[in-house]
Amino acid sequence: MAPLEPWEKVIIDGETYPDTVHGQIACQDCHGGVQSSDKKTAHEGLIANPSNDPGTICGDCHPDVVAMNDTNLHTNLEGYWTVLNTRSVPENHDQISQMFGNHCNSCHASCGECHVSQPNLVGGGLIDGHNFNRTPSMTRNCTACHGSRVGNEYLGKHEDLRPDVHFRQGRMSCVDCHTSHEMHGQPAECEACHTGPEAVSVAPADHRYDGVQSPRCETCHVTAAIGGDEIEMHQQHGGDLSCQVCHSISYTSCDGCHVAVSETTGNPFFATDGSYLSFKIGRNPRQSYDRPYDFVTLRHVPIAADSFAFYGDNLLPNMAALPTWVYATPHNIQRETPQTESCDACHGNADLFLTIDDVYPEEIEANSSVIVDTIPAPVAELNATAPITATETVTTTDSTP
Repeated sequence: MAPLEPWEKVIIDGETYPDTVHGQIACQDCHGGVQSSDKKTAHEGLIANPSNDPGTICGDCHPDVVAMNDTNLHTNLEGYWTVLNTRSVPENHDQISQMFGNHCNSCHASCGECHVSQPNLVGGGLIDGHNFNRTPSMTRNCTACHGSRVGNEYLGKHEDLRPDVHFRQGRMSCVDCHTSHEMHGQPAECEACHTGPEAVSVAPADHRYDGVQSPRCETCHVTAAIGGDEIEMHQQHGGDLSCQVCHSISYTSCDGCHVAVSETTGNPFFATDGSYLSFKIGRNPRQSYDRPYDFVTLRHVPIAADSFAFYGDNLLPNMAALPTWVYATPHNIQRETPQTESCDACHGNADLFLTIDDVYPEEIEANSSVIVDTIPAPVAELNATAPITATETVTTTDSTP
């Protein structure tokens, strides 16, 4: 390919960008540098990713959003530390922090990596001639990072498995469900926005499944959630099963992630022992008022006791403090699944439940809270042993003379 001419290297849409709100702002106000026709001079002190410092660069115009940035899980990656701190000990913090900086910190996403360019994690690059997009691109922003599981499941990229019904029939994008505080974080105190007698102080989330369940299926599917339709399974299990137990199909689980730094290139890398499609129902490890279900779908995550052995010995001494089969919300929802075919599709079907035989011996202790000890019996057996209720008529033989 011949060298590009200067005009071919322009990365700003000269026709549309100047007329946008951000197009009214001088380049140097965000990117630094020096106003000069000489490229080398112009790029002195250039800030390639201004929104890495949102308080300074974005805060003047977007103070409400920037004020929540510290509690934004996309920014602080607190979910990682919630797990790492639980499985490790303070004495290992230095080595864990070094590992985190090399292998995990690149998952951080700034404002610009959602609204202007592709995330740096996947190579960066402006999406639309430097135009700021209020709604991020589902494929170039959201699933660019959340692709190996969420993206592949939602878009139907696994052989013989259909895309999620919300995408297939509704063409819904990620932000149709994932909005507000889930994307931008929340104030440290709810009262910062909600003033009045109903104000309640709730700590910001430190994990994707912490706090209020949002989004939740029940928000749109109210009738099904309260058992107000004619579907018997909704009437029987509206409160004790998560919706995914019946309406998900097979999804990805992974085993044994190991990280290291290449001796050849000096670049950090990781490798997993394998990934596979599975479907497992287990006991709810995050049961709460907001997630009251007895049974949920579980996904195996690739953490292992020696995942970080490159950085030191026994860095996860409390490995058993958390399950390796974790609460999951697969993004492959279908109206009809193998589980919805009949009651006995689940009742008596040990293959669907996470039993001790499904768990690696070294992980049994960690997963004791989610392993299903007793498989729900077939419905015929339950009916045969069901106690007589006060509304049932009992016929007896009077032996009185």
